[in-house]
Amino acid sequence: MFGLSFILYLSGTALAQGKVGGHAPEPAHRVDHDRDLDHNKTHGKADVREDGKEGNFIARIQRNPELSEKLQALLPKTGPNSTLAGAAMGFRNEGQFIAALHVSKNLGIPFDQLKAKMTTSDPPMKLGQAIHALRPNMSGKEVDKVADKAEKEARVDERTRPTMKPTT
Repeated sequence: MFGLSFILYLSGTALAQGKVGGHAPEPAHRVDHDRDLDHNKTHGKADVREDGKEGNFIARIQRNPELSEKLQALLPKTGPNSTLAGAAMGFRNEGQFIAALHVSKNLGIPFDQLKAKMTTSDPPMKLGQAIHALRPNMSGKEVDKVADKAEKEARVDERTRPTMKPTT
């Protein structure tokens, strides 16, 4: 009885890991470059408030002067995307928006073009897909590396906390 239970346990574990059942396992490093970088409970969905409407991560950014200043330096100097509110409009979450800003800066891709691929194309592209569409000469490995770097930079930026000014 114990032996049969043990075999069933092992086969269930192997099945859950995708090692049986006719499906090839995923490559070790196939990252979804559109995952929810702040790992909140929305898990990749739009920043949703309790009332079901899209939340406003832009307001959170604007309430943090240090983060706002960092991101303002990454924005285009002119046009509708030259303000935080204009640039962030259409992005699903803060992490996706900040990572796109970093990719734009790191690769010299115009932010307007990257944003359009990620927010208004049908269907909207993930970060890696948008990079590849705008830089088709880059290999998949290079795209992954660039997207990973931008996502790490975005996570660092998201941790930026306002400094407390001493009161006199």
